[in-house]
Amino acid sequence: MIKPYKLERFETKEKILYLPVSMDQETAQTVSLGSLQAAAVCRKHPNGRNVVSISSRLAEDLSLPPFISTIYLFRHENTIILGPLIGIFTSGFTSFLMKPIGERSAFFSKLLSLQSSLGVIPFVFGDKHIDWENGLVKGHFYIRNQWETHIVPLPNVIYDRLPNRRSERKAGYQEIKTRLQKQYGIPWYNPGFFNKLDVFERLENDEEAIRYLPETHAFQSFSQIERMMSKYGQVFIKPKNGSLGLGVHQFTFNRKSEEYLCRFQDRNGTNRLIKSSSFEKLLQKMIPAKILNRMIIQQGINLMKSGNRPVDFRVHTNKDENGEWQVSAIAAKVAGEGSVTTHLHNGGKVKSLSEIFTDPEQCRRTDEKLRLAAITLSSALERNMEGFIGEIGFDFGIDSLGRVWLFEANSKPGRSIFTHPDLKSFELLTRKLSLSFGLYLTQQSIRQPQETFK
Repeated sequence: MIKPYKLERFETKEKILYLPVSMDQETAQTVSLGSLQAAAVCRKHPNGRNVVSISSRLAEDLSLPPFISTIYLFRHENTIILGPLIGIFTSGFTSFLMKPIGERSAFFSKLLSLQSSLGVIPFVFGDKHIDWENGLVKGHFYIRNQWETHIVPLPNVIYDRLPNRRSERKAGYQEIKTRLQKQYGIPWYNPGFFNKLDVFERLENDEEAIRYLPETHAFQSFSQIERMMSKYGQVFIKPKNGSLGLGVHQFTFNRKSEEYLCRFQDRNGTNRLIKSSSFEKLLQKMIPAKILNRMIIQQGINLMKSGNRPVDFRVHTNKDENGEWQVSAIAAKVAGEGSVTTHLHNGGKVKSLSEIFTDPEQCRRTDEKLRLAAITLSSALERNMEGFIGEIGFDFGIDSLGRVWLFEANSKPGRSIFTHPDLKSFELLTRKLSLSFGLYLTQQSIRQPQETFK
């Protein structure tokens, strides 16, 4: 595995790059950083040191930020490539120096603060920060506990962190993405939010994934929902593109009272329970016909419980610097009182597996099951979806028989589980891996550009 080198600077008007003595003896005539390159003298370090030394003139020509102290070196033909520059693309920028990306500035500051420890060069930017004419970008960096902006080349790879589907649908987004990919050959990872139904439809013919999928369909007819209610005793009806559990309705049948029940959260955030002797009337009351066409119908699962409340599980996976899937976090989520989901804003609580399973052996077996499901489905999604996927957040259920079921897969998973004190180390790992995958993609785009962009 390659490692970053310490980077030093020296003053001269010549364009010189001194290479670490551990690098091979081949010569190079060009040095590049992101989209910029410059002719330079490249030779072994004259003092026999295993560090990178760059002249002030060359650093200026490449727009190398002055605070960079560790860096990777890649060789391609007669060019030495410095980096990687990882551009984190997002929206919602403000004019405030302390919070340039609004309330999400805290998340981005944590992500960017990993620069020196990982050796990559991450920065945040948006569509208004690109200088197309000169191939430069105004990047937002977090250095010495404060935000700074520096003009840098267009990056080697782009990590998509748009906050929501609305920002993704804005005019110009697709044009920017296509131009950076096609014109500049920049890989773009984690593009797009997953559509719930699309995920299930793409996975239902995958032999590895099928065993984790509950029956899931787009709404077609009332008789379709009746059939699923009769077969499973409960169904979930939820928006195709919803998030945070909003708009989710659970319909069940109480055999004792012979009543149909609907659990949901109203517009005020209150968990509600409505009953009716007629399923058709209850459905019409709760979800108007014009809205049903935007919903998916999913098999209900009799979830395992903790303290008589349903439990599901959030599992994060990330691709690492070798392009391999890793499980980076596992947490349990216990539903709030009367809630149809386990989301925190519905009263749900995050717990570690050991808090749910007091028996160490049961805890170990559950951990293994969830890890296997997450890695299997990560690979399956990668096979069946377009683009470069670098991270996924899975919501799993485990039924009373111990079977694992997939509820949702999220391409830009939330981070609420990391509020739990036992999950802080996982939070750091997910941040590290999200940038490490940028290092992997950079190497792939250099070594195998045809494979990367096929």
